[in-house]
Amino acid sequence: MKIIVETARLILRELEYTDERDLFEMDSDPEVHLFIENNPVKSIDEIRKVIAMLKVQYEENGIARWAVVDKLTNECVGWSGLKYFDQPLNNHQNFYELGYRFKRKHWGKGFATESSAAILDYGFKHLNTDKIFAISDPRNVNSKKVLTKLGFDFQETFDYEGDPTDWFELKKATWGHKKPNR
Repeated sequence: MKIIVETARLILRELEYTDERDLFEMDSDPEVHLFIENNPVKSIDEIRKVIAMLKVQYEENGIARWAVVDKLTNECVGWSGLKYFDQPLNNHQNFYELGYRFKRKHWGKGFATESSAAILDYGFKHLNTDKIFAISDPRNVNSKKVLTKLGFDFQETFDYEGDPTDWFELKKATWGHKKPNR
């Protein structure tokens, strides 16, 4: 197990096939998918394909979404991380996008903010990037609260695959001044 980042309560590491049951619990929940494609997974095999795709991203880009593990229970409670976009999205290309997803039973515990703050530190210090972006469904109030708490600035709403999507930006130059309390 390769630990990438540790916080007070969490371990962030590469996702492994041993995480498939936890990821299935999360991604088969319709509530978790309400604001993200609204297409919950139906089988463990779908999760295995996602893990395989992430392993390719680790190899090709050195980064992808990471497992978020609760130190107290050793449970994989979800994932959080940076995805590298080499294809155009909203008039940007070759950039990092922050994303996170957690099991519903762990919502409201601050795991998204805590893990994302550590990931942003990692991104700005180790990936030589000046900006990190995030996208969110305009109706996802809780996700927008996390992004705002992390210091992201709302830029605009754009059309993403036929749906309105909010675009956020965080600059390295302001990150040190906007870090949330952990």
